Amino acid sequence: MFVSDMMRSPVTVIPAGAPLGEAHAIFQARGFRHLPVVDQGRLVGVLTDRDLRFAMSTLCPTPRTAGDPVSLAMSSPALTADPLDPVEDAARIMRERKIGCLPVVDGTELVGILTGMDLLDALMKLTGVTRPSSRLEVALADRPGELARLTAFLAERHVNIHSILTCPAPDGIVRTVLRLDSSQARPLAEALRVVGFQILWPPPKPWPH
Repeated sequence: MFVSDMMRSPVTVIPAGAPLGEAHAIFQARGFRHLPVVDQGRLVGVLTDRDLRFAMSTLCPTPRTAGDPVSLAMSSPALTADPLDPVEDAARIMRERKIGCLPVVDGTELVGILTGMDLLDALMKLTGVTRPSSRLEVALADRPGELARLTAFLAERHVNIHSILTCPAPDGIVRTVLRLDSSQARPLAEALRVVGFQILWPPPKPWPH
């Protein structure tokens, strides 16, 4: 999945010379938290609702007024993404730099914006939760062939896999979460336990007392 698959386009922008009061009105009316700032069509920064609140508060060394230009409160230069960047790379940059959006630039043209909410949407699509499915979580040994053994078991039973996500865990284990096109997750889990797989979800069916 690429940034272009999840970015929002077209983008609402604000000129660097526009008054902060105008930016505030856009934030209020549109529910935005980020506005790319342009100067003669060129991206020069990003204004966030937090930037705006700080700039107009007494905490700011030089408090701004509603008539001051956006350029005095924006963050600049702006970190950007390319439309063909993998969405997980964009997520890593946003997490490492603790920012809530990435303007998307193709060459010199601003073509979109990627926000934290867009990344949540991407996660939902990648995990398959947007489609009817069952969840299966397996602890696999971290060695070649284990995932293939698991998927072969499911293929033999004509179970379609919507998504697979893995996460390394201690003691040489890889937690593997699958979304399956099946309502039989519990019987499948029991069958997998019988042949030696460690199933983390669903839990074993309790024995009757």
